[in-house]
Amino acid sequence: MSETPKQNNFKFNPWWIYGAVITIFLAMWVSNQSRWSQPKKTTISKFYALLQNGQVDKVEVSNDKQVEVFLKAEALKDKAHEKIAKDVFGNSNAGPHYIFEISPKDEDFAKDLKKAMTEKKISDYDYKTSGDWYEIIGGFLPIILLIAFWIFMMRRMSGGGSGGGGQIFSIGKSKARLFDEKNDVKTTFKDVAGLEGAKEEIQEIVEFLKNPQKYTDLGGKIPKGALLVGPPGTGKTLLAKAVAGEAKVPFFSLSGSDFVEMFVGVGASRVRDLFKQAKEKSPAIIFIDEIDAVGRARGKNNFSGSNDERENTLNQLLTEMDGFGTDTSVIVLAATNRADVLDKALMRAGRFDRQIYVDLPDIRERKEIFEVHLKPLKKVEGLDTDFLAKQTPGFSGADIANVCNEAALIAARNNKTAVDKQDFLDAVDRIVGGLEKKNKIITPEEKRAIAIHEAGHATVSWMLEHAAPLVKVTIVPRGQSLGAAWYLPEERQIVRPNQMLDEMCATMGGRAAEKVVFDNISTGALSDLEKVTKQARAMVTIYGLNDKLGNVTYYDSSGQTDYNFSKPYSEDTAQTIDKEISAIIEKQYQRAIQILKDNKEKLEQLANILIEKEVIFKDDLETIFGKRPFDKYLAEEIV
Repeated sequence: MSETPKQNNFKFNPWWIYGAVITIFLAMWVSNQSRWSQPKKTTISKFYALLQNGQVDKVEVSNDKQVEVFLKAEALKDKAHEKIAKDVFGNSNAGPHYIFEISPKDEDFAKDLKKAMTEKKISDYDYKTSGDWYEIIGGFLPIILLIAFWIFMMRRMSGGGSGGGGQIFSIGKSKARLFDEKNDVKTTFKDVAGLEGAKEEIQEIVEFLKNPQKYTDLGGKIPKGALLVGPPGTGKTLLAKAVAGEAKVPFFSLSGSDFVEMFVGVGASRVRDLFKQAKEKSPAIIFIDEIDAVGRARGKNNFSGSNDERENTLNQLLTEMDGFGTDTSVIVLAATNRADVLDKALMRAGRFDRQIYVDLPDIRERKEIFEVHLKPLKKVEGLDTDFLAKQTPGFSGADIANVCNEAALIAARNNKTAVDKQDFLDAVDRIVGGLEKKNKIITPEEKRAIAIHEAGHATVSWMLEHAAPLVKVTIVPRGQSLGAAWYLPEERQIVRPNQMLDEMCATMGGRAAEKVVFDNISTGALSDLEKVTKQARAMVTIYGLNDKLGNVTYYDSSGQTDYNFSKPYSEDTAQTIDKEISAIIEKQYQRAIQILKDNKEKLEQLANILIEKEVIFKDDLETIFGKRPFDKYLAEEIV
């Protein structure tokens, strides 16, 4: 087997050139001896006196006007030359020692030097017709340093702190990262669990580029773009990575914010350069992550009336995607979780022909996602992934990945050799409720109040048909809450009014329990009140589930009402909405109070167990209340 050649990690830095040039200039400047000798100014008459006394060694005339006088070593011992005998470092002064000026082309002075040379009063004399090379270059040194500093600052402002030279001249170049068959992209569609519909459409786009003739023979056209829309963490960017791993065509990846720059016109220039590169390597795929950074609707929030660089960038993107001279062999993929704020021109067919909605995974998809993230973990034999999928309703793919990682950390913290079921349950509790704070100081009175509050939630939810089944209740502080109750909500596609009302009643069970037991209430129900208020407002203003207002909604899916200064309803309607929201919440509060009054003894019994154990489970409630008659699983057993 041949040895693998060692990779050369040497990278050339253009600043080495700048440093070398400056070093050379400084060396030349330092090498100029006249800078350290500090010659003393004199007159021509004094020079003749020195010449007559035989103290001059040699003479140099620069540009026919400046005369530099070098004295003999014996002359420097004279007290008259004491001040020039040493240089600035205290060493013997090599000269020049004196300097004076003469009239240009002074023929008499030249004759005197020639005569002194003949009479051997001086050893040598010389005429220099131009300035010294170090003086000429040294004059440009400040200018060169200013230019180097300017280039450095412009590179920093343009974000070009690394890479090749000339960044200031390539600020309008695209920042897209190119992936092709030479790059090691390991993510494939096998690594994307769930999302079957989205994967099917994305795979078809890859197939378009691999085998376009299959579709064009029937008269079809390759789509120009696909927009991935969905909540954060559902796998939009992961799908794009899978496309990069599967496609045998160049794949350009960048973020929407990479187009935006402080200089005018840079964004549009980068868009042009990106599509130019993609067309040169076509067929190709361009992926723009978080496209809402540049694709927001135009004409909003621009009260200044000034030029908007982001709008110019968007205009150029629209032109490149579907304008004169566009190339159909370049497909644009984009991802966002804010499709409601995107410009309508960007969303139309011909630009983004397909909008692929990437939703939160259901229970079957969550099981597949767990199986993907469990592969690298050392887990116990026979770990039930179906159980884990049931315990994580509403979790995204990113949340499930976090659960698996947290479970491994918890197992390591407890010195376990494998991750087990309890570690995953603790990880879910950690993510949903926050970190346990067992050392938090709570008085016995507060602890009983918290226990009554949480027992109230558990009791009311147990007695209501459509409330979510309880998993466990704890009075151990977690995060910002002093206690918590875990439920396993049913995954519904549509929700009916009686289901929403039962959930609101169970949420108000905590405050209702405080009222029934203590005949007093506290501030501990803040999060409960926030939740039920949002639910009641949604029933009245969004879903049209209120009899008094009727089948009316004030919800705007386009998001344009966010920019309006007025409400889409009158003041009278606003008062009606406020009254109906308050009436709905108050009715469920009184309903919860009545349920708890009918089961007060069981409520206090449950609270006492909770104070003793700090954590209770579904089995403890079955011991006190018996099985729920309308429990779905129990009903299935009866049938």
